[in-house]
Amino acid sequence: MHRTARVALRVTPGQRRRCFGLLRSAGDVWACVLEVNGWRRRRRHVPLSGYQELCRELAASGPGTFAELDSVGARSVLRRFSDAWFAAAKRRKAGYVSARFPRRRRGLVPVRWYHGTFTLDGRRVRIPTAKGTASLWVRLAREVPYPAEQVRSVTLLCEGGRLFLDVTAEVPVVVYPPGEGPDPGRVAGVDLGIIHPYAVAGPAGEGLLVSGRAIRAEHRMHLADTKARRRAVARRAPRPGQKGSRRWRKYRRRARLVEGRHQRRVRQAQHEAGRTVVSWAVRQRVGVLHVGDPRGVLDIDAGRRHNLRLRQWQIGRLLQILTDKATLAGIAVRLVDERGTSSTCPACHRRVPKPRGRTLSCPHCRFSGHRDLVAAASIATRTPGGGPTTVATVVLPQVVTHRRAGRHLPGAGRSRRDPRRPPRAARGSVGPRRPAPPPGGESLAQQARIHNTHRKPGER
Repeated sequence: MHRTARVALRVTPGQRRRCFGLLRSAGDVWACVLEVNGWRRRRRHVPLSGYQELCRELAASGPGTFAELDSVGARSVLRRFSDAWFAAAKRRKAGYVSARFPRRRRGLVPVRWYHGTFTLDGRRVRIPTAKGTASLWVRLAREVPYPAEQVRSVTLLCEGGRLFLDVTAEVPVVVYPPGEGPDPGRVAGVDLGIIHPYAVAGPAGEGLLVSGRAIRAEHRMHLADTKARRRAVARRAPRPGQKGSRRWRKYRRRARLVEGRHQRRVRQAQHEAGRTVVSWAVRQRVGVLHVGDPRGVLDIDAGRRHNLRLRQWQIGRLLQILTDKATLAGIAVRLVDERGTSSTCPACHRRVPKPRGRTLSCPHCRFSGHRDLVAAASIATRTPGGGPTTVATVVLPQVVTHRRAGRHLPGAGRSRRDPRRPPRAARGSVGPRRPAPPPGGESLAQQARIHNTHRKPGER
């Protein structure tokens, strides 16, 4: 299977200028394809969407049309456009009318080069350029985690104003000694969530809870910082059609850097969570993971605030990370229907009201347990492609292992208090505390009298 590692680039000002020139030239290729299809659409001709057709149009344009971008890099842009076009066509055919074909221009488009066109020498990489131009050697910020003979492609891209190189390699599946590999007969259920990205219920009464509170705090703090930053510069923002000042360009550059850092932090925490689940499954010799697919909730409009939580949840990325790491470890991943697993009692199989906390308590049979682990245990009994299972015996975990994702995030190892806020003693006193009520209770008049006694002068 193929794995990709993202490595930052350490470049000089000249190398940075040439790398961004390649990305802009790739954006010109994308824009040219959009213009050609626009002409064909106005003439009622069939648009160019196939990779072979687009390559013939590129060959007809002649060499040197897109500055230093070579033909291999330009073809990778055409491949990206063709894949996006057919993906949209497939979604529209399946009934998703909101799916749109690629029609928006892009200033910077990632460029990919395949094996045999680039040179990898330790931390130095030679990026191919057009014929007749000087060679472009760049330096990586760290070593590539794969052997050089396994590397199949490199992709130049920009994220948050910084240059990165995605190194894709073909790695073999892990081989275990006899009797120590995953057992296909051992099945574990995985429940995806926001507070707990992964809740796993395995065989023999074992369970795993991965906390994602640090990831949620990172999302909230980043959103609050972004709002405060925008409010601070709202008066200095240029009007539509007006060129921004140097101060505005510096602000926009800083905003891109902060956004890129936020995305890298969240992505790293998600990979840590996925690696924790797969490592636990390998130790338990789990051969199959039944993962509840909650993507159906994305089609439900639950209000502005909850829609934001769902968008920050990134369900597809969590599924992809877990599937990639499990496949590399030799563990099969199967998606099952998770509807009703968090609101059905595993003992009496009756509907349970949604709890306010993390504990599910059944009012019918007095069952009590962690609702995420209850859902994971129910998911483990379901079959892929089938409906809900109500007659299978659900075995709840007796030994639960707790892990935390996102330990590298600021404030992850501290209390839940916002690290940006000073301690309560440093924020100043808010007045004397109200005395405790007597054991017999107080009337409304007594409560109002006590409240007025401890009120500050001039306070209403």
